[in-house]
Amino acid sequence: MSDFKDKIGFIGLGNMGSPMAKNLEKAGVDLFVFNRSIEKTIGFTEGSTVCSSIADLVEQTDIIFTMLTNDDAVHAVYETILTGNVKGKLFVDMSTISEQASKAIADTLKSKGGAFVDAPVAGSTQPAKDGTLIFMVGSSNENKERVMPYLSLMGKEIKYLGDNGAGIAAKLCINYYLSILYQGMAETVLFAEKLGISRENMMAIINESASGSGATKVKTKAIIENNFPPAFALDLMLKDVNLAIAAGADLPMSKVLEKTYQEAHDAGYGEKDVIGVLDYLKTRSMNK
Repeated sequence: MSDFKDKIGFIGLGNMGSPMAKNLEKAGVDLFVFNRSIEKTIGFTEGSTVCSSIADLVEQTDIIFTMLTNDDAVHAVYETILTGNVKGKLFVDMSTISEQASKAIADTLKSKGGAFVDAPVAGSTQPAKDGTLIFMVGSSNENKERVMPYLSLMGKEIKYLGDNGAGIAAKLCINYYLSILYQGMAETVLFAEKLGISRENMMAIINESASGSGATKVKTKAIIENNFPPAFALDLMLKDVNLAIAAGADLPMSKVLEKTYQEAHDAGYGEKDVIGVLDYLKTRSMNK
């Protein structure tokens, strides 16, 4: 028998959501899942309950997690949710959306007797599989305590930052930093190549010095092989840079980042991993 008493819903089984939900399932949580594309639920048919609709999932569960792509996707799901009975239910959105949208959903749910936690994550697909994500939580302390046991199954650390909106604010900040880091890595590798230093040697120097970090190490293989399958798609970084600018990131790098990632998107790199910006910058320089 599971020690977890709540019935848990999970909406959004994409590249991040699927492994996160799978970690809940493996822990023995009574799990109900929904995804718009039914084929993404196939891996859950034996250990969980696959629901035919969002309304069906919400009706049967106590705590509902959502992991979706952007503001539009989150609004669409919560508009459906809010047509039903949400009284006493707790909704936990782990998507990266605007602080404004997150707070509006929180307020509407509260007015209907529900509750809301914003809990976006730091980490990409591999940490999602490993259960080593970092959650940035904005909610009442009571709701944070209620959801903590389940977040702990999907992440290694939970940062409680204050009321609704605080988690999203922190996520926009960390992704703003990463957008700078990835563009900086790409430019450094291209500069090194121009001076006759191989990618292998440059990345080894970066990773073995004070410049190295988990973010540099996880992108090393893709950089060396010049192959960019999406662990975190470039289009998602563009979205997050724009969200940061909208939230007030009026900083020296802001427009540079927006211009680079937008141009990379326009050139067809949007579905590649974010470090594919390296390939875009190399192609751009060759075409000058």
